[in-house]
Amino acid sequence: MIERIHLAILRELARQGSVTAAATALHLTQSALSHSIKKLEQQAGTALWDKDGRSVRLTQAGSYLLSQAERLLPQFERLEQKLQQFASNEAGTLHIGMECHPCYQWLLQVVKPFLAAAPGMDIDVRQQFQFGGMAALFNQEIDLLITPDPIRKAAIEFEAVFPYELVLVVSKQHPLSQQQQVSAAQLSKERLLTYPVELSRLDIFQQFLLPAQCLPRQHKTLEDTDIILQMVAADRGVTALPDWLARQYASKLPLSLLRLGERGIQKHIYVGCRQQERQNTPIATFIQLAKGAVAPVATPVPDPR
Repeated sequence: MIERIHLAILRELARQGSVTAAATALHLTQSALSHSIKKLEQQAGTALWDKDGRSVRLTQAGSYLLSQAERLLPQFERLEQKLQQFASNEAGTLHIGMECHPCYQWLLQVVKPFLAAAPGMDIDVRQQFQFGGMAALFNQEIDLLITPDPIRKAAIEFEAVFPYELVLVVSKQHPLSQQQQVSAAQLSKERLLTYPVELSRLDIFQQFLLPAQCLPRQHKTLEDTDIILQMVAADRGVTALPDWLARQYASKLPLSLLRLGERGIQKHIYVGCRQQERQNTPIATFIQLAKGAVAPVATPVPDPR
């Protein structure tokens, strides 16, 4: 009853916003597109869309089918890609999802030796702040997930590849720069700069501020690491970053690194994959190389005690 073209039509309608644009994107005529959906509606016994001038509005049934299309179509596309690779004797592509934006620089240390160790294999990296990593791993959209916050699920295996400490970064002009550590209460007077990630995934909030029932004076989000740290160096706010990354920038900008609390916030970067594919040669090779890729200048923040 339901064919792949039906799913593709609904996805394009959501993307393009009109029947005309969706038909053009799918290389169909408007009548062919409408006929295809009408036939499915007759078979299913329910409407999938309501027309509103040149645009369409999905019904509850149409919205449900769209959600399934967005889950299933990437799997079809990956299957086709794999078959094409087999047909052309290509080794393929290792698809990596990143949930740790600052770790991109660390990833570059793994990419070069991996490409050398796996001739014919390519690497594709998806780096999005709102990226649903676990869903993508389950749905076969990616082969590996790099994250500092693994979610333990059956059939998914995570391995810790290196530890780091989350530190507060302030300008050398800032009064706090004279200290070695900072309390949550002291940050209640600060303008905190972070990546545009939901609060539930920001360790500075979940492991430091909220347990102490504190919030920063202002919270501003920025997407680019260089811009964030230029703002901090200009004393326009403070931020929290992995120690090894913060030290790289502190060698070029007037920045000071402070421990968050007495013991600091200790973290690990993890690489996750589907359990059944853990022994696949490209995946096993990447994880092994990742374990050996030490983050540059990853010395700990001095303990003031």
